[in-house]
Amino acid sequence: MPTDTIQIALVDDHRLFRSGIVSLINNLNGFNILFEAGNGEELGRKISPKNKPNIILLDINMPVMDGISTALWLKENYPEICIIVLSMFEDAEKVLTMVKMGVKGYLLKDSEPGEFEQALTKVSQGEVYYPEFVTRHLINSFNNKVEDIKLNSRELEFLKLAGTELTYKEIADQMCVSVRTVDGYRDQLFEKLQIKSRVGLVLYAIKNKLIEL
Repeated sequence: MPTDTIQIALVDDHRLFRSGIVSLINNLNGFNILFEAGNGEELGRKISPKNKPNIILLDINMPVMDGISTALWLKENYPEICIIVLSMFEDAEKVLTMVKMGVKGYLLKDSEPGEFEQALTKVSQGEVYYPEFVTRHLINSFNNKVEDIKLNSRELEFLKLAGTELTYKEIADQMCVSVRTVDGYRDQLFEKLQIKSRVGLVLYAIKNKLIEL
């Protein structure tokens, strides 16, 4: 097997659904199912530093140890592994909980095969994959935030630049500051706005008309 093959673990308590996903992924180039598990506890028994996937496809509603508990455990023990949520539901509370915990993707179980491939490809390349309903929930959550958060001029400037294609290093160059200073602006905004990703910063900036699409 090529060394650049993306290794995937599938964690879901429905065996029939798992078998369908395994068949789907086995037909995609560059991806391989490393192992399957029926819940988070079983995942914990199977995963190890030597048997570690690049991506975990994670169901939310499972017996014994559900997806939210599993995501928390992974964040503490294997933070480098990317998580894509698999769910039957568009429930806003669950979506926002998982996104705030840093999951890299969110897929409904009835998604088209092409959407699965797109999500796996994007996440394996270091990007995120959130369908439209996730973005809608995120924007709605910002609408419910207290509006009187005060940002200084440098934070506002950084926020606008974060909504561009520029890397953090390029943003630092444009602002004539060090990358460490830009990291400081980013972390201050994460704290002030209760946001944990660049995607979240961009959505906040769009909602508050700091940048336009």
